[in-house]
Amino acid sequence: MLQRGATIFLAGIRDTGLAGDQRRTPARVADAWSREILGGYREDPDRILAAGIAGRETGMVVVRDIPFVSVCVHHLLPFRGTAHVAYLPDGRLVGLSKISRAVDALARRLQLQERLTRQVVETVARALRPRGVACRMEAEHLCMTIRGARQRGSRVVTFAATGAFLHSPSLRSEFLRLSSAAAASSAGPRARRRRHGRRAAP
Repeated sequence: MLQRGATIFLAGIRDTGLAGDQRRTPARVADAWSREILGGYREDPDRILAAGIAGRETGMVVVRDIPFVSVCVHHLLPFRGTAHVAYLPDGRLVGLSKISRAVDALARRLQLQERLTRQVVETVARALRPRGVACRMEAEHLCMTIRGARQRGSRVVTFAATGAFLHSPSLRSEFLRLSSAAAASSAGPRARRRRHGRRAAP
């Protein structure tokens, strides 16, 4: 179906100047989207995080600067950036690379950044049942930078949390301080901040 859709899409553009180069384009497009760009549909983030281990640690665990790429459901254009995930263990730990893999599995789908941020939090919460989970994401959206407002360099910041991160302002501030440190220089003054559940019109 993806291959047929790509064929129709190319026909709609009506550019025959590179017709010879387009012969295998539909097959390439279908393969790239199904296996890589939207490869997250083949992954189960719950299974990725299922291999946890018992642990007595209770301090905040922060995995910072996780790169991700996703696709905006509104215009089918990519958005890419970094995710920062924290949790407060309550008897169960997980390998730090597993959190990165879970973020990637959720990101490589049709997404809204707000929903993606919430899904990361919910997935970690289900798998580890910690005292709290927090996730902060910042990303550049091509639907903002190459069309519409064409605001190059603008970044969207989203935040979601559960448990202690919601109820303790000091804990939440500490996570935001840790997760913002590396991003402060790259976000720039034009960054637009949005919290989960509040989205500007597409």
